[in-house]
Amino acid sequence: QVQLVESGGGLVQAGGSLRLSCAASRRTLTNYAMAWFRQAPGKEREFAAVIRWGSGSTSYADSVKGRFTISRDNAKNTVYLQMNSLKPEDTAVYYCAARDSGRSWNWDDYDYWGQGTQVTVSS
Repeated sequence: QVQLVESGGGLVQAGGSLRLSCAASRRTLTNYAMAWFRQAPGKEREFAAVIRWGSGSTSYADSVKGRFTISRDNAKNTVYLQMNSLKPEDTAVYYCAARDSGRSWNWDDYDYWGQGTQVTVSS
């Protein structure tokens, strides 16, 4: 069982930056993949970024590549999403997710979810 708690959302102007955090309750995450998904009003949940905890390998959706960076801190059992050059279309609730397996872009493959944190980008 893994509990995930997100933080760091808020309101920012276009072009600004935010860093989201996701603290995991489980101590050993070596075999886990940790991902960020987002869901805008009236839209389906979509993949943003994923990291394989053990190797640190990452993957990004085309819509965020070059602007967002996913990383993890082993000592804090925390995954981060650094978001730069934010656009109004990045406005969404951002969710952290975890699975005890390899990376996946499919939200349905993830077993554990955080409560979500709102990110609003004004134009």
